[in-house]
Amino acid sequence: MNESTEVLDLGPFFHGTKAQLAIGDLLEAQNPSNFQDKKSNYIYFTATLEAAKWGAELAATDSPERIYIVEPTGEFENDPNLTDKRFPGNPTRSYRSKEPLKIVAELASWERHSEEQINHMLDSLKSLREQGKAIIID
Repeated sequence: MNESTEVLDLGPFFHGTKAQLAIGDLLEAQNPSNFQDKKSNYIYFTATLEAAKWGAELAATDSPERIYIVEPTGEFENDPNLTDKRFPGNPTRSYRSKEPLKIVAELASWERHSEEQINHMLDSLKSLREQGKAIIID
């Protein structure tokens, strides 16, 4: 976790998903991943609406997309899946934690990416999986 006293980000923080949750619920690690067929060791979140939209849109179920405003209940760290691999310096403001996130609100409306953009991203992710490159550091 964040081993210094440096504050990584003040938020607000978002979690994009297709899970139906209620205000006050806790999002916790060790639940099924939105993106892999396994339980995740972390709960992932972001401080940008753009990244939260992708999280909701790409989650692997047919349920409605949702974006929740969340508060970390403990320490968190930069998400190495993005900051180490694709976006050094964490411009997506993406984080993960082993501590729960508390849902404080749900965004009532937000603008989705176009179907073309979503399908392009899904095709890109499929290609990475087929090449064995869709590895999530978890």
